Amino acid sequence: INSQLARGLGLPVAAAAFSFLSGAIVLGIISVTVVKLQGISLDWKAPAPWLFVAGGMLGGFYVTLSTILTPRIGAAALMAFLVTGQLLAGMLIDRVGFLGVAVREISLGRVAGAVLLLAGALLVRLY
Repeated sequence: INSQLARGLGLPVAAAAFSFLSGAIVLGIISVTVVKLQGISLDWKAPAPWLFVAGGMLGGFYVTLSTILTPRIGAAALMAFLVTGQLLAGMLIDRVGFLGVAVREISLGRVAGAVLLLAGALLVRLY
């Protein structure tokens, strides 16, 4: 969807921005509705921790990169590489215990699984 929008607009970053803007509007409406229905009061004065801001920035990068790469390498290859990247990131998060995640060692089996997933992604891309 975003790739077609980028083609129509002529600029992948504009497509990503439109995607995020429309998503933000929908999430805003849902948030206001939930707040009203549940009687919750939000503290808008609280500063956003760096991680929340980083999450939005990474999401923007993800959507923009997906919009650019899908027409170039295909949707299946993109998904294969994204899953591989997520697995590798998950292994790193497990290893260092990032954000309070229980520390898990990187075992030979985990490395083998990651290598097989990467090999599969490469096969999807090349053939």
